[in-house]
Amino acid sequence: MMKAVVIEKYGGSEVFAEQERDIPHISDTQVLVEMKATTVSSADQLIRTGTFRHFMPTQFPYVLGVDITGIVVATGKKVTRVQTGDRVIAVSRTGGGYAEHVAVEESDLAVITQSLSDAEAASVSASGMTAWQALFHYGKLQPGQRILIHAGAGGVGHIAIQLAKQHGAYVITTARAHNHSFVLQLGADEVIDYTTTDFAESLSPVDVVLDMVRDPVVDKVTGIGATELKNYSILKNNGTFISLVNPAIAKQPPIRGIDAQFALISPNVNDWEAFTQWIQTHKLDIHVDNVFPFTRQGVAEAHKYYDTRNMRGKIVIQRDVITDNLSSIVAQETGMSHL
Repeated sequence: MMKAVVIEKYGGSEVFAEQERDIPHISDTQVLVEMKATTVSSADQLIRTGTFRHFMPTQFPYVLGVDITGIVVATGKKVTRVQTGDRVIAVSRTGGGYAEHVAVEESDLAVITQSLSDAEAASVSASGMTAWQALFHYGKLQPGQRILIHAGAGGVGHIAIQLAKQHGAYVITTARAHNHSFVLQLGADEVIDYTTTDFAESLSPVDVVLDMVRDPVVDKVTGIGATELKNYSILKNNGTFISLVNPAIAKQPPIRGIDAQFALISPNVNDWEAFTQWIQTHKLDIHVDNVFPFTRQGVAEAHKYYDTRNMRGKIVIQRDVITDNLSSIVAQETGMSHL
């Protein structure tokens, strides 16, 4: 048996509960990973709140967690790339990370360097693969192009800035004022405070937009929100609009030749090799905003903090975190810690 933290219905941080579950059985193509750390991702938040209920129906109780780092404890008969004892990062497309053991397809994981801590490795797994595929698979980003990356201080955003900049793009991002120095240090060429400035009125046209901001109100017919309409307005003719949060944009009739895509991340061996090689040969700043313990209360507090949108980088949920006072590990706007 193993411990898992599940959601029992859609809602806020109050919906979590602890459960004892059977350790997953693996197929011939799967790997059983003992979870060391996971995170709170945008996918977890969208599923937990019910925002994705029509796109991705959920059966309760449900185990969230798409970011995983851990140790391989068993492999299927057809697995060839990893072996028992390997330290891996993984993207669990069906969740499951908020549990002591996770069954993952071999194609969805990669061996990771020992130079990263468990918190850092978890922070770069799904978020890193998301940034990589959004920019280079969906966006086909080219050196010299102008790209707007929304939410540049977030878990995906802070990695996407670095990838795009090192690839030779001109990087513009949105962030709150207290995060401006942070995103500029990562390599952003321009930063816009979205709380005080309308980016659509202040930017000259861009080639690519990477959007991670879910509009709270959308058109009932099209499913498109105000921010997404502004994204269209600043894109050049035949530009590329990539959304990580709204599948509806891919269903709209083309506007000025703009290629609007919902990026559904699908890890594969080639992208894992390219991305992990990039980690090993480039300077990558992986920012861990805070670490919470793997308990019902710890997971609930991690999601409650995520909902404030005050973090930089990733919020990590880690096993074997010991604290006598949970509030002592909850980051404040002043005094955040970063690895």
